[in-house]
Amino acid sequence: MTQLGLIGLGKMGGNMRDRVRAAGIEVVGYDRNPDVSDVASVADLVSALAAPRTIWVMVPAGEITASVVADLAERLEPGDLVIDGGNSRFTEDARHAAMLAERGIRFLDVGVSGGIWGLENGYGLMVGGDEADVERTMPVFDALRPEGPREEGFVHAGGVGAGHYVKMVHNGIEYGLMQAYAEGFELLEASPIVSNVPGSFKAWQRGTVIRSWLLDLMVRALDADDDLSDIEGYVEDSGEGRWTVEEAIANAVPLPVISAALFARFESRQDDSPAMKAVAALRNQFGGHAVKPAE
Repeated sequence: MTQLGLIGLGKMGGNMRDRVRAAGIEVVGYDRNPDVSDVASVADLVSALAAPRTIWVMVPAGEITASVVADLAERLEPGDLVIDGGNSRFTEDARHAAMLAERGIRFLDVGVSGGIWGLENGYGLMVGGDEADVERTMPVFDALRPEGPREEGFVHAGGVGAGHYVKMVHNGIEYGLMQAYAEGFELLEASPIVSNVPGSFKAWQRGTVIRSWLLDLMVRALDADDDLSDIEGYVEDSGEGRWTVEEAIANAVPLPVISAALFARFESRQDDSPAMKAVAALRNQFGGHAVKPAE
């Protein structure tokens, strides 16, 4: 493979274009922002690629990805390959693959981890689809993954949907890990005997069983703002955590840590908790316990 089409040149897509180009592969990128796009339209991107084409879609999951895939289905030819590298729900992959297959177009789903650091460090890749399509795209995968043994940064996880499923679970684990570091931070901050919280996190970076890249990023955040007072404790969730918990319910798999981490994000968005108001009211009703009036 000597060419790749790439749709979506945002924080990750733009860096992926640069990393693949650095490996000697020609990349033609399209983005709605003309300042970063190589071509003026998707039609121009398709025309710029020699058949059989490989086009990697790196746009927000949901309706935007679906519309891009549907548009490509009308423009591409039998033998071409579409890769969904966004954070799509795995259940969407079978639908996209079937729609493209009706036109003889191939499909892979790829979970991509690495964020804004991937250009320098490489991207963890989790792939779903047919073996022949994976092998066809391996030069691109090798360009994107971290240096070192392929199996430590790349997996062909199974058939269509498996790549995004593995990425979904990866992100669920990420929720739990981040919540554990966060709770440790809050406890250290609350302790009257610990005076150097940032230093405590920094000391965990070598020789401890909890060292990790997430820990390194926590240290980096504390170097910039040693008590995190510059930011609000409001946390969104992008979908994968919810999907992970939904899959756990569907498969009767207990996920207490990941579920609690997801619910903690919901709690972070509340100025006042209706549930805790109800608990306070009940304690007052059955035991006459004092309540704090609303301000």
